[in-house]
Amino acid sequence: MGNHHLACKLWVCALCTGFLLPLTGAAQTATDTIGSKVHRLQDVTVKGRRTPPPALAGSPLQQLQRAEWMRLGALDVSDAVRHFSGVSVKDYGGIGGLKTVSVRSLGAAHTAICYDGVAVSDCQSGQVDISRFSLDNVSLLSLSIGQSDGLFLPAKLFASAGTLTIETVRPDFTSHTTQLGARIKTGSFGLFNPSLTVARKLGNRWSLSASGDYLRADGAYPFRLRNGGQLIASKRANSDIESYRAEVNLFAALTPRQNLQAKVYLFDSERGLPGSVVYDNPYAAERLTDRNYFAQLRYENRFSPRMKMQAVAKYNYSWNRDADDRSSGLTDDRFRQTETYLSATLWAEPLKGWSFSLAQDGVYNDLSTTLRNCQYPERFTSLTVVAAHVQTPRLSVTASLLNTYLTETVRTGEAAPDRKRLSPSASVSWKPFDAGLRLRASYKDIFRVPTFNDLYYLLIGNSRLKPENTRQFNFGTTWSGSPCKWLDFLDASADVYYNRVTDKIVAMPTLFVWKMMNVGKVETLGLDVNLSTAFRPCALLKVYLSGTYNWMQAEDVTDRASKVWRNQIAYTPRHSGSGSCTLETPWANLSYQLLYASERYRMAQNTADNRIAPYTDHGLTLSRHFRWGRHGLHVQLDALNLSNKNYEIVRFYPMPGRNYKITLNYQL
Repeated sequence: MGNHHLACKLWVCALCTGFLLPLTGAAQTATDTIGSKVHRLQDVTVKGRRTPPPALAGSPLQQLQRAEWMRLGALDVSDAVRHFSGVSVKDYGGIGGLKTVSVRSLGAAHTAICYDGVAVSDCQSGQVDISRFSLDNVSLLSLSIGQSDGLFLPAKLFASAGTLTIETVRPDFTSHTTQLGARIKTGSFGLFNPSLTVARKLGNRWSLSASGDYLRADGAYPFRLRNGGQLIASKRANSDIESYRAEVNLFAALTPRQNLQAKVYLFDSERGLPGSVVYDNPYAAERLTDRNYFAQLRYENRFSPRMKMQAVAKYNYSWNRDADDRSSGLTDDRFRQTETYLSATLWAEPLKGWSFSLAQDGVYNDLSTTLRNCQYPERFTSLTVVAAHVQTPRLSVTASLLNTYLTETVRTGEAAPDRKRLSPSASVSWKPFDAGLRLRASYKDIFRVPTFNDLYYLLIGNSRLKPENTRQFNFGTTWSGSPCKWLDFLDASADVYYNRVTDKIVAMPTLFVWKMMNVGKVETLGLDVNLSTAFRPCALLKVYLSGTYNWMQAEDVTDRASKVWRNQIAYTPRHSGSGSCTLETPWANLSYQLLYASERYRMAQNTADNRIAPYTDHGLTLSRHFRWGRHGLHVQLDALNLSNKNYEIVRFYPMPGRNYKITLNYQL
């Protein structure tokens, strides 16, 4: 049912209710002239679907609910994120391979990862490995490109070109004071992944939830890979992983207007990094040990319906060990980084539909390593944001201005100079008609600061680097509604975008060594299309359909005289997309998934030697939910990569062929 029809019916119901209530009251005090009885009117229920947030957003926004990625057979966050349009996930193969996410060819360092309202960062590399996050305790995944319409955010979430937000499950104690969830996944290549979640209500104001999981896999999958004229048939080596993850959340309703949430997170893993397969050489011995612990606290005070504030504090500790037994000798490098983060945000709505916010963040980062000539850098960052939002029934306008100030110190050598920058962003969404159609446009001028590796890593670091600048333009349209009776809903969006990156940080050869330089320029023109719908062909069958398509022309425009002028940048397909079809019945649900990417190139030159072949990945998911009393059991079977192709996302890193997994999920 469309929003217009829903509004009309609600108005009619309200009018009828206002007219009939006095008559109903009179009927209860006077006798009926016909039968001397009181007649009770039957309840009227009006059903309508709320317009989803992506259709209302001024900047591109995509979301996946828990039920949706379960239908897609997603094992981890990276599996689910691949179904967003305009996203590239760099995957080095296998369950243990590192996975980073890039939005619209901008690079992983331009994508912020937000975990329960607080940014996750890595000052050393600027890239967050999203394989460390489990889907077992997640309720929502969302991706915003540009700046979201939300104002009640820490300033750090205004400081990136795109944001992947991960929201964990918050316990609902409406019917019971204790909740229990147990899940086990097992499957091909030695996969074994049990997890446990417990939530308990502690009185009227306090509640506690705890979750933990263990993951192991040998990752020794067979593969056949053509390398030039040679066909390699072997088994993947050094692709095993063993990890532990635990998380504890404390929720407190201090007063009716004050909330407090505390989180402690622990992640410990030891994995092999599968090397590139070159000329029938599958040897790899590099081992990576990760230990990541953080604690965060979020306090919110709603002074009145028109004013509220939040304060956030976080401490993050990361330790990594990278050991490799190469032919040139054994290496054993260790890295430790910490982050202390404080944030405060004030939001106010002085006039109805007019809201403003002010956010102030302070961040301290440091890095120490066992590498020779380590400079032990420290970074102090101040982020200040002023934002405004205007909302009317047909128009939504959001604007923000971010001020960034950074200063760094080192124990030895030369520290990077201080940096100051103003970064504006704006978006508008307009509803020209009463139907579900909306037009939108957005702009964001943002940058990424050079990482500690860019600035100080051995001889290639360059402390004189400038920030990498990005300008994003987006024009699009969204539509949400039900154009005909047999469709439950239809959501569609199409966006044309243009990005320009200047002062791009790349490694360039100098007289004696390679050096990080600000020499790159990239121009990107693209199109994103998203479509989803659901309908019932008969009473016992419901069909869900969804699809995404992205066309992206991301070209190097650094030097007209260069051999790579107007070449597609590395690892960026011109065409990519995804699709899914789910059949939901009273007995079982069956889902088919598809992922596609056209040819790419592993280096700046688009030559045949650098070409990576296109790929298509097909999967099937069969699931059934059982319930008796308070108990629930969800059984899911997944068959992935049905065509059994060892395609590559990263050159010379073959992906697993056909594989299977089974998931049992018990809820109490």
